[in-house]
Amino acid sequence: MFSSIGPLEIVLVIVVLLVIFGPKRLPSLGRSLGTGMREFKESITGEDKQRESTDATGRPTLTPAQADDTQAAQRTEAASEQRG
Repeated sequence: MFSSIGPLEIVLVIVVLLVIFGPKRLPSLGRSLGTGMREFKESITGEDKQRESTDATGRPTLTPAQADDTQAAQRTEAASEQRG
C-alpha cells in the first residue's frame, strides 16, 4: 500500500505541512497526534495503565498543576507547624 511513497513524496508532505501550519505549531500537532494514537491503542487493547514519567533521579515528574498542588500543601503544612 505504501510501497509507492518515496523520499520526494515525504519531503513534499513535510513542506505542505510547514506552509499550512507553520514551524511553531508542528511540534504541538505532532504531540497531540501521538497522544491520540496512544489513547486509541490503549482503548483497543484494553490497557488502563497510567504512564509515569521519571526525571534523572528516578522520581516521578509532576505536571504544573500537580506541582502547584504540592507546593500549596507544603505551604499549608509549614504554616500549621508555625502556629502550633
